Amino acid sequence: MSQGTSSIIPCLRYRDAHRMIDWLCHAFGFQKHAVYEDDHGGVAHAQLVYGGGMLMLGSVREDGFGRFLAQPDALGGRETQCACVTVADCHAHYERAKAAGAEIVDEYAEKDYGGAGYGCRDPEGHLWWFGSYDPWAG
Repeated sequence: MSQGTSSIIPCLRYRDAHRMIDWLCHAFGFQKHAVYEDDHGGVAHAQLVYGGGMLMLGSVREDGFGRFLAQPDALGGRETQCACVTVADCHAHYERAKAAGAEIVDEYAEKDYGGAGYGCRDPEGHLWWFGSYDPWAG
């Protein structure tokens, strides 16, 4: 990364991080960039990429940072944030995610502000938004 630029990278924790890495790659089209094991058979840190974006994740653990995080199932399925991912073919992405078992919480629709989008949950309940609207396009 060049000096003066910055990136925002969502970071999630999963109870079964290995399973979810595979699922996120299969259902959403992420690719493994790096996976680092911990000493307990879990994931200390992983990086998945999608286009020019990245997601970091790891196993749920009660460490220094982990004590500030809660899983959706501990909050009645609620989230305080959601990762938004821009995709080229939103309808095809929707169909892929749905076929892989993503829980659709906001059906695919063309949006008045441009593009299309849908919202879903992964198998551990994290909320995701995928859409074709590119806010950088002008």
